[in-house]
Amino acid sequence: MSFRRFSTGFVLLLLTTAPVLAQAGLEVTVLHYETRTPIEGVEVHVVNEAIGYGADVVTNGQGKARFPSITTAGSYDVFVPEGKVYYEARAAGIRLRANHTRSVVLLLIPFRTVELEEVTVTGQTSFAQINTMNAEVSSTLSEQEVVMLPVEGRDVTRALYRLPNVTQATGFFPEAPNVSINGANSLYANYLIDGMDNNENFLGGQKFAIPIGFVQDVTVLTNNYSTEFGRTGNGVFNLTTRSGSNRLSGEVFYLTRPGPAIDGNSPYAQRDLSGNQVKDGFMRQQGGIGLGGPLKKDRTFFYVNVEHTTDFKDNVLQVPQLGLAETVQGENHFTYASARIDHRWSARLRSALRMNLGVVNIERQGGGLEGGTTFPSAANKQDRNSLLLALQNTYLGRGFVYESNLQYSRFRWNYARTKAGPQISVLDPQEFSLAVLGHPGFLFDDLENTFDIQQKVTATRGIHTFKFGGELVSSDFSLTGGGNPSGNYTVKLDADQVEQLRRLGPGADLEAEDLRALDPQVLNYSVELQPKAFGVRQNLYSLYLEDLISVSDRLNLTLGLRYDYDNLSKGGAASGDYNNLAPRFNFNYRLDARSSLRGGYGIFYDKIVYAIYSDALQQNSTAAGFRQQLEQLIALGRLPPDTDLDRITFDGNLTADFADVAYLEGPSPAEVQASREQIFSNERRILNPEGYDNPYTHQFSLGYQRQLNGSTLFYVDLMHTRSFNLFRLRDLNAPAPFRLDAEDLAGRSPAELQALVRSQAAADASRPVAPVPGGARGIIVSETGGEARYWAASLNLLRDRQDDRYAYRVSYTLSRLRNNTEDINFRAQDSNDFEAEWGPSINDRTHVISGIFYFYPGPDLSVSVAALLQSGQPINRIPDAFLFGTTDLNGDGRSFSDAYVGNSDRQPGEKRNSDRLPWSNTFDVALQYNLPVSNGRIEVRADVFNVFDVENLSGYSNNATQSNQIQVGPAANGVLVRRNASPPRQFQFGLRYVF
Repeated sequence: MSFRRFSTGFVLLLLTTAPVLAQAGLEVTVLHYETRTPIEGVEVHVVNEAIGYGADVVTNGQGKARFPSITTAGSYDVFVPEGKVYYEARAAGIRLRANHTRSVVLLLIPFRTVELEEVTVTGQTSFAQINTMNAEVSSTLSEQEVVMLPVEGRDVTRALYRLPNVTQATGFFPEAPNVSINGANSLYANYLIDGMDNNENFLGGQKFAIPIGFVQDVTVLTNNYSTEFGRTGNGVFNLTTRSGSNRLSGEVFYLTRPGPAIDGNSPYAQRDLSGNQVKDGFMRQQGGIGLGGPLKKDRTFFYVNVEHTTDFKDNVLQVPQLGLAETVQGENHFTYASARIDHRWSARLRSALRMNLGVVNIERQGGGLEGGTTFPSAANKQDRNSLLLALQNTYLGRGFVYESNLQYSRFRWNYARTKAGPQISVLDPQEFSLAVLGHPGFLFDDLENTFDIQQKVTATRGIHTFKFGGELVSSDFSLTGGGNPSGNYTVKLDADQVEQLRRLGPGADLEAEDLRALDPQVLNYSVELQPKAFGVRQNLYSLYLEDLISVSDRLNLTLGLRYDYDNLSKGGAASGDYNNLAPRFNFNYRLDARSSLRGGYGIFYDKIVYAIYSDALQQNSTAAGFRQQLEQLIALGRLPPDTDLDRITFDGNLTADFADVAYLEGPSPAEVQASREQIFSNERRILNPEGYDNPYTHQFSLGYQRQLNGSTLFYVDLMHTRSFNLFRLRDLNAPAPFRLDAEDLAGRSPAELQALVRSQAAADASRPVAPVPGGARGIIVSETGGEARYWAASLNLLRDRQDDRYAYRVSYTLSRLRNNTEDINFRAQDSNDFEAEWGPSINDRTHVISGIFYFYPGPDLSVSVAALLQSGQPINRIPDAFLFGTTDLNGDGRSFSDAYVGNSDRQPGEKRNSDRLPWSNTFDVALQYNLPVSNGRIEVRADVFNVFDVENLSGYSNNATQSNQIQVGPAANGVLVRRNASPPRQFQFGLRYVF
């Protein structure tokens, strides 16, 4: 057999994630082609021409050569040159990501094996490669995959749910994060950019919503990841940002969503990129630019990206009593600017400077999706503005790598920016809404300033790779919250006054002052007495130590220990939760050249969600009546005997209500201060006198991987987690238990059913402490006593394109998540009976099938198809208020619409989340044609979402209060009221110049 060049894809490029912060790494294992034994003393070369980098290392006794500190910019060639004994072996075009060490196995062919004039063993550079280093359960989408996927609005979070163990989430407020890991609450995932904090730390989710144009790749770590990662018992999203190189490159794009003009028809409102509902008149326009290149060849590189989105949306202001029907136009604006500079000071020292700036403005222009009575004078805007400045430095010493990283971030979340003034809720004679004017009626303006400081050393000694480091994330919070200091009026007009107003012909510009001449009847006036900002600093301290033991060229063991302390765990106690030691262990055993077995166990601690602490300040009180109630609870044993009232109480926000005031003449906060001590509240909160134990999770995993060929990987992971100390609310002054069973309802008329309901007065009479002036009916404390259990099997088949015309990703997850708390505001339905709350999570799915298929029929044409099939999410069944007269059957005063956190009772006879919505299926398609031009190409693209126009009732990003997951009456009645549905068929068109 003789020919000029022999090439084989038998070289294995093995992916793994190693514990590295702002750096990437390569580990090259050199094996004998015939015996698969390691070869010692071979010189391995790594070259990255894009940034002028080159290095060489000699293999050790296990045949391994390590390159522990290299940048993610550009792509790398790894090779062993031809020598006296072996032909050349090479792997080319390797891309790296942050927090990741990529493993390459080169097989050296001896000269005597075949008689060839020239032999080069080349490797396929594929992300679909086996991991032979540790037991981390993770998955990555490369830049090319993210770009090819049909993704709405270039929002990278719309690609995350294509990864295994990640699903779209039902959240508890519109702006909640839209993806869930392992079915858990979407607030509990940890978001990182280049390994550094990107969490909005008041509640959770991204601080800076990084757009696709600045993403090199995105990785989800779902189970048994390194001790370096913490502050969550759930999972981690880590995004690697783009870097420049010696070659000038970039993009200019325009993207549009024409909206209902060509979209499929749906009677239901949809959600914009912020999570807020939109409907008629919606249209999106986007544009942006990215540019990268050298500032100094081979030494200093830059990349900048700026993207802007404007949403156009129409509401309808409709007041039949006034003969008014007008369209009210509004806009959302999203601007994201990012920049990164990489500089190599020397062969040993390099730095990266990154900036991210996000300016987000969401308009609530008045009117309503179907017609509303909120006038433009009550319009307001939500601001979500972010700034991140990061400096990351890496020094490569002799046998060690030292990293020093610093980031400052600022996040401003003003939920309703508006001009000062009163709110006026106007009712007609039948007490239907006639108009809402003025202020939105509340304040929520949160400011967070955060420093993230990371220090780490990684050192190799023989078969040991040691990593130890520490991190401090320090966030200073200031929240201006509570009611309206200018007052909220509820007024009623009689028939003559309505007619007078109608004859005046009010348009959309109606103001509060315009009603003064009508002298409306004031039903209620409320005013915030303490509209001030308050907050504390949260410090999260972390220390970790890990040893990756290369026992042999087949077996790796990882032993680690992490320690976390959160100063907010102190709560109202004398000291905090200091015992958060988290051991972690995993193994990876290479069965043969194409397969490996991996498994592990670890403990993972969560941080204290700042909103828990903030709510305990904002909704607290130091009134004498409230303190008297707390003293009684101590005497009754419902609070610890050593409770210090000064530590658990705080002079928080307080709203006073009045019924007898003249229109626009209600007393100011200063005028009401004298009666502050006598104001009664339905509910008050305290800091927990026992502090807060940090939530933690035991994670177990076992997996098998099989490299089917150089570009195709199959793997299966079995996962089990057991979570403890989860957040929930306890009413210390809860009324006595009250329960109705299904048998109690049989054959009864509505009047008889209403007679079964316990009144609020009867419930109050059974409370351990009676309500008093200055006190509260419910006395609430956040506790960390919830639990969860998760079981899952995940099967995955990945194939990269390489030189073929197609590629694909297919995953199937069979899972089950049960818990007895759902959220930081979760309450037991009846008298703190959390054992009765065990049930499926709101984001639990039994089956999830995700498939992505890329097809390239020609050199310039590509087709991407993304399919998602899911079994239905749970349904929580609540009582029918038309039958019972209320949803508050036990009279405890909680009958709000958010049934998922226990604010309304369940239908008698039904357990929590006892029913299921039907299966959902969605197919998205992207068509792209490339037009080569000088020094680049023009991409013409069309994305079609939900191409078959299927109406799905679950499985999409949603808000719990608007979803189909809350239904009225028993499951047996078969009634399924459709409140919402997934988006209909939608179109998106784009034009991009890439050079």
